Amino acid sequence: MAFQLSPGVLVQEKDLTAIVPSVATSAGAFAGAFQWGPVGLVTTIDSENNLVKYFGGPTDTTYGSFYTAANFLSYGNNLKLVRVVNEGIAKNAIANTSATAILIKNFDDYIQNRSSGSNGVGEFAAKCPGDLGNSLKVSMADANTWSNWVYSTEFNSAPGTSPTTSAVSGNNDEMHVVIIDEDGLWTGVRNTVLEKYAFVSKGSDSKKSDGSANYYKEVINTQSAYVWSMDHPTANANTSGWGTTVAAKTFGNLSSNITVSLSKGISDEANISAGNVITGFNNFINTELYDISLIPLGPWSNTTSVASTVVGIAEARQDCVVFISPSLESVVSVSPSIQATNVTAFRNNSLNINSSYAFMDSGWKYQYDRYNDKYRWIPLNGDVAGLCARTDNIADPWFSPSGFNRGQIRNVVKLAFNPTQTDRDTLYKAGVNPVVAFPGTGTVLYGDKTMLAKPSAFDRINVRRLFIVLEKAISTASKFQLFEFNDGFTRAQFVNLVEPFLRDVKGRRGLTDFKVVCDETNNTGDVIDRNEFRADIYVKPARSINFITLTFVATRSGISFNEIGA
Repeated sequence: MAFQLSPGVLVQEKDLTAIVPSVATSAGAFAGAFQWGPVGLVTTIDSENNLVKYFGGPTDTTYGSFYTAANFLSYGNNLKLVRVVNEGIAKNAIANTSATAILIKNFDDYIQNRSSGSNGVGEFAAKCPGDLGNSLKVSMADANTWSNWVYSTEFNSAPGTSPTTSAVSGNNDEMHVVIIDEDGLWTGVRNTVLEKYAFVSKGSDSKKSDGSANYYKEVINTQSAYVWSMDHPTANANTSGWGTTVAAKTFGNLSSNITVSLSKGISDEANISAGNVITGFNNFINTELYDISLIPLGPWSNTTSVASTVVGIAEARQDCVVFISPSLESVVSVSPSIQATNVTAFRNNSLNINSSYAFMDSGWKYQYDRYNDKYRWIPLNGDVAGLCARTDNIADPWFSPSGFNRGQIRNVVKLAFNPTQTDRDTLYKAGVNPVVAFPGTGTVLYGDKTMLAKPSAFDRINVRRLFIVLEKAISTASKFQLFEFNDGFTRAQFVNLVEPFLRDVKGRRGLTDFKVVCDETNNTGDVIDRNEFRADIYVKPARSINFITLTFVATRSGISFNEIGA
């Protein structure tokens, strides 16, 4: 409190309304192969429609990644997605057919390395690497070429001089630009117009009436979902003044319409390595950048180096769980008599993971691919991670995602491996959670064990996720104790902050009891002198029911139930 030097009234406020905040527990994270989309950039996707919009539909080489993401989104609506490529192979389609294609991974890559043009690749390049860009065509016209332009009907009037350019004595700066799906790979219909940019300017500092940028390169680069603007036209064009300021400038004209088809785009999905995938998942190492909770591995479960690396990321973060399926070869096209043995061998020998931050299911499902009218084998880990997201929405993270109430798997034609009771006994002992198709009741996740080998409360996913919630929420609230005094007031304030939160979790069936210790017993003089602050939080987690015993006793008519009970 400031000391007053003369009589007066000092009014102050103290905020004692701090609470333990809610934390996100339903956000998924995934890195995979897709036919379109920015590379190495985390993008938030909330639906399958937007997954297709930004990353393209499934192909014969990307369907595993696509349906892992799509299946997760059928249960939840928050997936942080990273597209991975083999950077030595993947290329963006370009306009100049005689030039060597280039790789532009994302917006940052373009700004840092390509924004001033790219040494003769032509006027435009596809926004993302992949052969999907080879379906794109771009056409542009100005006042001199408008009259015979095939796309003139797409615009209300001819380009000329923009009002803001005219106001500073500039002239002839406007153009129209269209982007076309030439081969129909985007829309299914050849030569469909995808985007239109009307009355954009050749001048670098041109503005629209609302003050936003109108320079054609800037407009296209910030708004187009399909192309980057690269070099100014070099043929059939007088580009005098293009890319310079508009004041007192008469801009050169096109001598004929510029229309270019993009080509040389290369997809590389069949050549993606474990290292490429690990690089993609490494985007999620930093807990301060991305708040995630559920990481399905998709088809990369087959690659043990990817699985062990991503589990390592989860263990370092301590706020998320990795979802793993066995290899396809363990369960597809093999005798049912050895499927359980194959899966447990894959878990124990190939993966050899011992962690409460990992969760393994028993196989793959046969799923209809409506985009290609065929059926595909898809790993179940995207669905299982999605069940956790759905459980968060209909209950709480500390409820088990398994069983008939919350464990129903969607979009299943059949299972590659439908474990019998004997199989389930084998799998569960190894920490593998069976997914079972029950006649008349659907396909169900039928276990909730983590991949922690030792007996512990943390060998159940509901307990692991309970502690993730508690640790994330309370540690977030604890940050506000930093740089305060370690005295009785601060310690009491912390206890009063945490206990209502734990009472709420207990009331919502996450805990059976708890205790918070934050006093002189654990904040000794030595602790205080080291500028530390300690709190011990004891909780008794609620346990899910895994085994039910029902005993039915037949009695004679004359027997009293009270006597039997005694």
